[in-house]
Amino acid sequence: MNSKRHITIRAQQFAGRAEQTIRSVTKPLAKYGFPWRAPTVPRGIELPEKPDTLGSNFETDWARRPLASVARSAFIAGPLKLMTTVIARPEAHGLDRLADLSRLDEPPPLIFAPDHHSHLDTVVMIRAIPPAWRQDLVVAAAADYFFDKRWKATFSALALNAIPIDREATGRQSADLFKELIDDGRSLLIYPEGGRSPDGWAQPFKGGAAYLSAKTGVAVVPVHIEGTGAIFGKGMTRPRPGRTRVIFGAPLTSYEDENTRRYNARIESAVGRLTEESVSDYWTAARKASTGSADRLSGPETASWRRKWMLTDRRRHEVSGRNSRPERDWPNLGPRAK
Repeated sequence: MNSKRHITIRAQQFAGRAEQTIRSVTKPLAKYGFPWRAPTVPRGIELPEKPDTLGSNFETDWARRPLASVARSAFIAGPLKLMTTVIARPEAHGLDRLADLSRLDEPPPLIFAPDHHSHLDTVVMIRAIPPAWRQDLVVAAAADYFFDKRWKATFSALALNAIPIDREATGRQSADLFKELIDDGRSLLIYPEGGRSPDGWAQPFKGGAAYLSAKTGVAVVPVHIEGTGAIFGKGMTRPRPGRTRVIFGAPLTSYEDENTRRYNARIESAVGRLTEESVSDYWTAARKASTGSADRLSGPETASWRRKWMLTDRRRHEVSGRNSRPERDWPNLGPRAK
């Protein structure tokens, strides 16, 4: 008992001496005013609120300057590549659909529009996108999640070249910024769903990517990301390492006199076709798309337990399920020639 009391007394003495030392060090500054201390405010005066610099107001221009770009390239080629390889082991498919554009002397900017199942989607996409567009890729990230705190906003802007966007709608400020970036030759990564899937099935696409594509004339590349939901889906507390695959579709552009709603529906349908292609093959996906028998990207409209059961059955055929692919359903080419 005496020993514990002695320790307590010594601790109190140490705390008192530390407080006294701090006061003696800071005392000379007490006679100084601004900028060493906050300026005084006369009574009756209400100071205006400081403008919010987080969320959609966070400034990201500094992250696209040369020094920040060099640091980001080193991060992507080093720690990000290692982390993605260990956790997700991504494979890229459908790159032949972008080969003609990538071989140009100056590849045009593109808008990549994948489905969204996990926070891993962005790092997987950065590693899968061809180098012709990876260096100048800008990621549209949710302002209320990635830019709600200064350290998180700074890291997102520096490491991922992310810019804040309102996930509910693309406002004029965001649209003008996107247009400036595209005019500067930068490509965009936009998740049309606006957020991660809550149950593994896709959510209805919002029209942001379609609107920007129609306004700027830049093509949209539909993308299906497979496996990230099983590794680190919404609600999971820790990742379970596995395999992932990114399937790129053919670039889409807006038809003449096509409104944003129809163009957006066409982009969503293209991503759904890639989803079908991931669990079967190109021919089966094309046949189902032409006959209108393809499964909806957002899943069946039924009870939640059945949606989960059907999602589990679908994942058995994906690369992340570590099972063999289903047998190929070849087209009927008619009677065999003798």
